[in-house]
Amino acid sequence: MKAVRGDITKLAVDAIVNAANSSLLGGGGVDGAIHRAAGPDLFFECRLLGGCKTGEAKITKGYKLPAKHVIHTVGPVWNGGTRGEAEKLANCYRHSLDLAVEHSLTSIAFPAISTGIYGYPIEEAAAIAVRTVVDYVREYPLDVTFCCFSAKDLEIYQAELATEE
Repeated sequence: MKAVRGDITKLAVDAIVNAANSSLLGGGGVDGAIHRAAGPDLFFECRLLGGCKTGEAKITKGYKLPAKHVIHTVGPVWNGGTRGEAEKLANCYRHSLDLAVEHSLTSIAFPAISTGIYGYPIEEAAAIAVRTVVDYVREYPLDVTFCCFSAKDLEIYQAELATEE
C-alpha cells in the first residue's frame, strides 16, 4: 500500500476509482478527467448503469485508460460530520474494494474521495480511507495506491500510512 502524487488517469492498474457524482455521467475534477481520458465509450456504458447512490460503487471497462476498469463511487458531501459522512465515505472504499475482489482484480488506485468540491476535510478523509483499506486488505490482499493530486495531500496520506505500519 502506498501513496503517490500524480494523475490517476495515467496509472496502469487493474482499476482506478472515480470519485463520481450520482449520475455517473461525468463532471469536474477527477470525474471529468477520467471521462475525458477514457473517451466517449465510458459515458455510454455509464448511461446504462442507472446512476449510483452515495457510498455505493459500480464498475465499468477502462476503455482508453491504462487501467482495465473504472470503479465509480459517490462520496458524501461534507455537512460538518454529523450526517453519517464518515460511514458513507468508508462505504465508498469498502464497496470499491468488494468490486475489485468480485472481479478478481489485484491492483486498485484511489483518489481522495469527497475532498474536492464535496468539501470533506482532507485530514479526516485520509484517515478514514487508510483505516478502511488497511482493515480490508488484511482479509483480501490487494495492491492499493492512493493517488494524490497535490503535494499537501500526498504528505497527509503518507503520514496516515506511517501510523498504520
